[in-house]
Amino acid sequence: MPKKSRLDRLPGDAYSEQIHARFWLISADQKGYLGVGKVRLMELIDELGSISQAAKTLGMSYKRAWSLIEEVNKIGSLPYVTKEVGGAGGGHATLTEAGRKAIAQYRALEADFRQFIEQRMQKIQL
Repeated sequence: MPKKSRLDRLPGDAYSEQIHARFWLISADQKGYLGVGKVRLMELIDELGSISQAAKTLGMSYKRAWSLIEEVNKIGSLPYVTKEVGGAGGGHATLTEAGRKAIAQYRALEADFRQFIEQRMQKIQL
């Protein structure tokens, strides 16, 4: 199987055929950040109700996903994801209102960025 290119390994979409970029929202204390990978993980947790299933969907280990969620939960004053330890049916994870708000803010900024790139690309000739 051929090795994936660097572009194939980056989460998220290209903003245009010529522009690929990533951005992060940095916490006020400069100790945490929210990027497309963490946002996508939280979206999948919200959709699937499971950190384990979200991790599998993204092709990452549960340990890595849980580590990212621990990082995300330290960004704001309230956690973004809560976890319930499971019994026979397994555990459950839930996105909080603070988590939904963080995702909405990230996606709104991403949409603004995409619109800016589209406008600028009309002026650039490569």
